[in-house]
Amino acid sequence: MMAGAAPVEIRPAHGLTETPAAPLEPPRTLTPSKITAFTSCPLAFRFSVIDRLPEPPSLPAVLGTLVHRALQLLFTYVPEGARDRAAAEAALRDAQRDLEAADPDYAALELDAESGERLGRQAGALLDRYFEIEDPNAVRPIGLELDLECEVDGVHLRGIIDRLDLLPDGRLAVVDYKTGRAPRAEQARSRLAGVQLYALLCDAVLGRRPAVVRLLYLRDRVVVSAEPTEISMRSVRQRAGAVWQAIERACALDDFRPSPSPLCAWCGFQQLCPAAGASTIPLAR
Repeated sequence: MMAGAAPVEIRPAHGLTETPAAPLEPPRTLTPSKITAFTSCPLAFRFSVIDRLPEPPSLPAVLGTLVHRALQLLFTYVPEGARDRAAAEAALRDAQRDLEAADPDYAALELDAESGERLGRQAGALLDRYFEIEDPNAVRPIGLELDLECEVDGVHLRGIIDRLDLLPDGRLAVVDYKTGRAPRAEQARSRLAGVQLYALLCDAVLGRRPAVVRLLYLRDRVVVSAEPTEISMRSVRQRAGAVWQAIERACALDDFRPSPSPLCAWCGFQQLCPAAGASTIPLAR
């Protein structure tokens, strides 16, 4: 079992027993991250979302949280015209203090002073690159970390939008910050699925479909954007519905199978995974 994980019951991994398993409770909502998790590896999805097993803290994930928080503070407290690099550095210092005080993943990393300073410098470099992508003084945000949820075609969807902008012509733009590598050209379309779901939520909850959705890849100074259309919104609804049906079916049968891929190298559940040699997996509470 992973270090730090609470003791749980175990049962034979899928395929090692013919005894029917009790149905599992599906999650209350479907989010872009849950869609990605389930379609990437149903078993890892079960461990994380259904069983809620703890995962080891990740330095890249905490770095992403820190940068997101700094940009949120920059747009929340610094007025238009004053959003310069010095203001961003001040927002970053405040953001890191916030995480040091209250973020469990940050605390779990147990960073010493030098490591904390290194993390701050890495976040600062990403903020510098943000300024090369857009001028924050030209941005008019009307929603920051905007939490939207509603039922669409029988599926309860939820999403937290990094930034919702009001464009000069009165239309809306969804903006999502990314601190990892930008995708190759052939992968860009699939990476837009999450923000397209945000556009669907804006249309359903706010009654206005955004004119554009944007992914800002700060590390590589790349912007990936698309214009939501009737066709793309219908595709998002259909995909969400199909994934939700698959999750419900997997819960009913307790049939969550591993999907080995290069991503396994970064998975926090390898010690519990049959594809990695485990013979038992934990029972959901």
